[in-house]
Amino acid sequence: MKRSRIAAGMLTAAVLCTANAAAQEYPARPVRMIVPFAAGGPTDVIARIVAQKLTEGMGQQVVVDNRAGAGGNIGMGVAAAAQPDGYTMIVVSSSFVVNPGLYKSIPYDPYKSFIPVSNMAASPNVFTVHPTIAAKTMKDLLTLVAADPKKFSVATPGIGTTPDLSAQLLKLTTKLDFITVPFGGAGPAVGAVVANQVQIGCTALPPTTPHITGGRLRAIAVTSPKRSAAIADVPTMAEVGFKGQEADTLQGLLVPAGTAKEIVAKLHGQVVRMMAQPDVKSRVEGLGFDIIASSPAEFSAQVRVEVEKWTKVVKAAGIKVN
Repeated sequence: MKRSRIAAGMLTAAVLCTANAAAQEYPARPVRMIVPFAAGGPTDVIARIVAQKLTEGMGQQVVVDNRAGAGGNIGMGVAAAAQPDGYTMIVVSSSFVVNPGLYKSIPYDPYKSFIPVSNMAASPNVFTVHPTIAAKTMKDLLTLVAADPKKFSVATPGIGTTPDLSAQLLKLTTKLDFITVPFGGAGPAVGAVVANQVQIGCTALPPTTPHITGGRLRAIAVTSPKRSAAIADVPTMAEVGFKGQEADTLQGLLVPAGTAKEIVAKLHGQVVRMMAQPDVKSRVEGLGFDIIASSPAEFSAQVRVEVEKWTKVVKAAGIKVN
């Protein structure tokens, strides 16, 4: 019995030593970074900035692998099935926390399939109007909508995106029966409001900021807990009397469940260092994102809160995706 205990202890120590050695040597070869969206979008741009800095910081090439489709589910499924050895990671957007409530079946479990490393950056959604609309504040806008709900529509980037759900949440909160018009991405949604084809927009901040600063759109309110540095004169939804409307587009780094905690810690340390670098900070904030660089524990807690929140909104709004 005693010999069995000694042998078991020696085996455990050997395993721990091997894991520690592997973590210290990590990475010993190129690393794959999955992006579950097409090249050129906000998540892809952020991922490429991060991949470049991880390559510089860890001495091994980090290669971006775009696996678009099914609202991000295809790429997230590929990452969930990957070996938990640190050589596959994924950069996710808010579809990661929305899809569990939006789809009947998804190829990952938001709590069990991954280890969150960090929510690296996030951008709020912003409500905008065409400059010809006689509304300077959210109160003004809702008064106009209440007078003639069928006259007003809200353009969003697509069913189940956080801007779309932000519009749905406002609709549920105010009990106003305005129409939401989901487009096939932020570009077409923003363009429709700029062209005054749709009077109101709710989109992520990065693709909208140039039109706000250029006077082609008027920003009414942002959905972040605090004002965005990119449009600091625009109030938050809470400031204009609508608490509980917070929503943003996260940019999170995850690794498959089972990845060694030493590797997770090393990746988190790299994220914290890179996000503090002036050139990264400037580039990320220039895209309309705020630096977050949260800890694994903080990001894990955020995932739980947001999955529950958006699942409730999806059900209350009766949103369905085939």
